[in-house]
Amino acid sequence: MRLAFLSACCLPALLAAAPAAANKVFVSNERGNTVTVLDSETWAVIEEFDAGNRPRGITISPDGALLYVCASDDDTVRVFDTETYEELYTLPSGPDPELFVLHPSGSPLYIANEDDNLVTVVDTESHTVEAEVPVGVEPEGMAISPDTRWVVNTSETTNMAHFIDTGDYAIKHNVLVDQRPRYAEFTDDGKTLFVTSEIGGTVSVIDMKGDAPELVHKIEFEVPGVLPEWLQPVGAKVTSDGKWLFVALGPANRIAVIDTESYEVVKYILVGQRVWQLAFTPDEEYLLTTNGNSNDITVIDVAAQEAIKSVPVGQQPWGVVVAPD
Repeated sequence: MRLAFLSACCLPALLAAAPAAANKVFVSNERGNTVTVLDSETWAVIEEFDAGNRPRGITISPDGALLYVCASDDDTVRVFDTETYEELYTLPSGPDPELFVLHPSGSPLYIANEDDNLVTVVDTESHTVEAEVPVGVEPEGMAISPDTRWVVNTSETTNMAHFIDTGDYAIKHNVLVDQRPRYAEFTDDGKTLFVTSEIGGTVSVIDMKGDAPELVHKIEFEVPGVLPEWLQPVGAKVTSDGKWLFVALGPANRIAVIDTESYEVVKYILVGQRVWQLAFTPDEEYLLTTNGNSNDITVIDVAAQEAIKSVPVGQQPWGVVVAPD
């Protein structure tokens, strides 16, 4: 009896000491036409499977069961089982889908169609198009506000962030940003939106607390020994507490670490060549970067703000997503 009592008492401590379960990491390889799957505990490659022609944008359903991939040159979104890697079906997407964002409920999927100047809204359950929203020229970046009121699209040539009302799919606001906006990222509280501008070399800070979104600041970058034209902000991720913004700087091969209170860059982290997109592990212990020209991902320790590992993947990795817990 005493032994059983001691075992029961010790059980919570043993469970607390157990290592966290690994998550699958999915990387779309734009030129290799594949998705690479890694284990987030060992960083070993588990699998690589065909994903259509020019896979770029990539995301996972809230329950972790489905993987959505923008097969840009196939003009479709391919949907895979995250356990078997079997392609289950495709979704209509409009021409040249590049990036998308999934509603937190799992439907709909909001897709940027670069060649057609549209955002296509797709019901992921009925596999039908709900709406097509005309936006600016060369739409790319997509984000949904935490309260799901707004879907934001960035148009590369029009140089705007378009705020689409999810109730009626009408554009209610437009905010002019710098040249070639690539990515949009909300803070978890929905009070701030960050928009990266690749050619402009800046990140626009947009205040969402008022009646209309307001551009309040632009973050600039300077790295000793790196030409200014190489400082090209693309992918971005902000920590859930809103304190740190990480921005991929493309051919500068750096991740900028930004204090969101002061908007100051506190550090540049050297990663692989032509860093593109970013993803956190669910516990935010690690940040992963896709490095298109070195065909690898970099694993960054978020607390230490240091790169700790490089892992080869497929040819020209573009997007990355980590399965939820």
